[in-house]
Amino acid sequence: MKNSIKTIFATMLGTFLAGLVILAISVAVLSAIISASLSFSAAPLKAVKSNSVLAISLNCSIVDRVENTPMSLLQGIFGEGESVLGLNDILRSIEHAKTDDKIEGILLTDMGGVGAGLATLTEIRNALLDFRLTGKFVVSYGDSYGQKPYYLASVADKVYMNPEGMLDLHGLGASIMFYKGALDKLGIEAQVIRHGKFKSAVEPYVYDKMSAENREQILAYAGSIWQSMLGDIAAQRQVESEKLNEVVNKLLLSDAQAALSLKLIDGLRQRGEMLSELAVLSRRHENDMPSLVGIDSYSRTIAPKNAAEKQKVAIVYAQGTILDDGREEIVGKALAAELRAVRRDSAIKAVVLRVNSPGGSALASEVIWHEMQLLNEAKPLVVSMGDVAASGGYYIACPAACIVASPTTVTGSIGVFGVLFNAQKLFNSKLGLTVDVAATNDHADMGSVYRPLSKPEYSFILHQVEKVYDTFVGHVADGRKMSVKEVNSIGEGRVWSGVDAKRLNLIDEFGGLNVAVEKAVLMANLDRYGIVELPRQKDKFAFVLESLGQTAAKLTKKSTGNILEDYEPLAKLLRMNGKVQARLPYELSVE
Repeated sequence: MKNSIKTIFATMLGTFLAGLVILAISVAVLSAIISASLSFSAAPLKAVKSNSVLAISLNCSIVDRVENTPMSLLQGIFGEGESVLGLNDILRSIEHAKTDDKIEGILLTDMGGVGAGLATLTEIRNALLDFRLTGKFVVSYGDSYGQKPYYLASVADKVYMNPEGMLDLHGLGASIMFYKGALDKLGIEAQVIRHGKFKSAVEPYVYDKMSAENREQILAYAGSIWQSMLGDIAAQRQVESEKLNEVVNKLLLSDAQAALSLKLIDGLRQRGEMLSELAVLSRRHENDMPSLVGIDSYSRTIAPKNAAEKQKVAIVYAQGTILDDGREEIVGKALAAELRAVRRDSAIKAVVLRVNSPGGSALASEVIWHEMQLLNEAKPLVVSMGDVAASGGYYIACPAACIVASPTTVTGSIGVFGVLFNAQKLFNSKLGLTVDVAATNDHADMGSVYRPLSKPEYSFILHQVEKVYDTFVGHVADGRKMSVKEVNSIGEGRVWSGVDAKRLNLIDEFGGLNVAVEKAVLMANLDRYGIVELPRQKDKFAFVLESLGQTAAKLTKKSTGNILEDYEPLAKLLRMNGKVQARLPYELSVE
C-alpha cells in the first residue's frame, strides 16, 4: 500500500514538474515572440549608404507575398528555420532601386537553394532586365550554378563563378512515384472516378507507370518550358538555342573552365576577387569592401507608392491549395468574402487576382468563381498567373476580362476526379478484421473504406464528377468566349505551358504581376492610383498566437527532416477521400 502511494505521489510530482518545464518553455517562447513582434514594428532601420549595392540572395523560398509575421526573427532560437521572401517585395525593391541614387547596382548571389518556380524567376528576371536599362549594373556570383539559379543569373551584365565550381544544365524531366504495387501488397484498392484522359492525379494509385496520355502531356509542356528557358538564356548570352541544347545533350559542361570557354559565364573569381571588382563598380576603392544592402532590409525602407491616393487598384493574393475550410492556403468562403468586399468598395477601381494554385476542391472553386463573375461585371478584373494556375486555379481565373501569365506558367488541366479507397482486403485477409453494418438504407455506408463501391454507387459518383466537369467547361467557354466543343478539345485534364495556353486562347498576354497591374490601370483609365494588397495582414496579437503553433510545426519538421515530403501527395489524396477535385495531376518541381 505504501509503495502504491509512493508511486502515485511520484507520478503526480513528475507530472507537476513536467508541467512547470512546459509552462516555462511556453512563457519563454511567448516572451520571445512578443519581443520580436514589438521589435518587428518598432526597430529603426539602418539608412542606406551612398554607393551601395543591392544584394539579392535567393537561397530561400519565394512566395507571392510573405505572411507578415515575427517568426522569421526567431529563427535563431530554434535553428536556422526556413527563410522566405515575397515576390512582391523583390519586385518593389528592384523597381525602387532604379531611381535610388544610393544604389549603384545589383548583386545576385547565394541562389543555390532558391525555392521558386520558373514563372516566379521569369518575373524577377524581367524586372532585372528593366533595371539594366537605367545604366546601372547587375553582377551575378555563385560557387556553382544549378538550372534555376543560372536561368536567373544569365540576365546579369557579368556572370562569375568560383574556379572550382560547376554549371549544371541538364534539361527538364518528371519523376513520378507509383503506389499501386504497395497498395496491392497491403490489400487496398483505389476506386477512381474521373473525367479527362489526361487527368492523371490518380494514376500512381491504379498504374505502375505513366499512361501514354500523361507521358505525352509532360513531354509537351516540359519541352515548351525548356525551350523558353533556352531562348531567354541564349538571348542574353548571345549564343544560339540549338547550340546551347547541344551543349546540354553532349554533357560538355564538365567543369568551370568549360563553362567559361563556351561563353556561358564571364569569369572565374574567388569571392574576395569578385567583391573587389564590385567595390570598383560601385565607385569605391578596390581595397574597400562594397557596401551591400540585403533585399529584405531594403524592402522595409520603401514606403508604399501613392498610399494617399483615393483611387485604388487592389491586388488580391490566392496562393496554395483551394480548400473548403481551414485557415491556411485558399479557403473558398474566405476568398469569396474578400472578393465581395472588393466589389463593394467604391475606392477600388480595378482588381488584379494573383493566382498561384494547383487547384483543389471543386465546390470551393465554384464558390470563388461566382464572386469572380460578379466582380468582373462590376470592375476591370485581371488575373495574374504565377508558377501554376491549373485545374481549380484556372477555374477561378477564367471569368476575368484579361489573363496574364508567363511562358513558363503551368496552367489548364481542365478536368475533374474523385477517388475512394477500399481497404476491405487489408482488414479481412491481412488483419483478420471484419466489419458488419446495420443501416436504415441500402447505401448508408457508401464510401466506406471497409467495402468497395457497388455499381449504382459508382454511377452516382460518376454523375457528380461529370456534372462538375460540364460546369467547369461551361464556365471556361463563357469566360474565354469559346464554344464548349473548343474547350473540350483542349480540356480532358490536359496541362499546358503558358506558351501553349496563349496559342489556345486560355490566356491573353505574357507578363508578370507588374504587367497585370498596368493592364488593370489601363482598363480602368486611371491617371493616379495607389496599390492595396489583400487580404490584409493580421494584427500583431494574432501573429503571436499563430506563431506559437508555427513554432511547434517547424520543430516537428526539423526533427523529421524532409522524409515526409515524398509522401505528401499521398497524404493529400487520402485527406480528400470521396470529395470531387479540380486539381493539378501531380506536384510539379523543376530543378
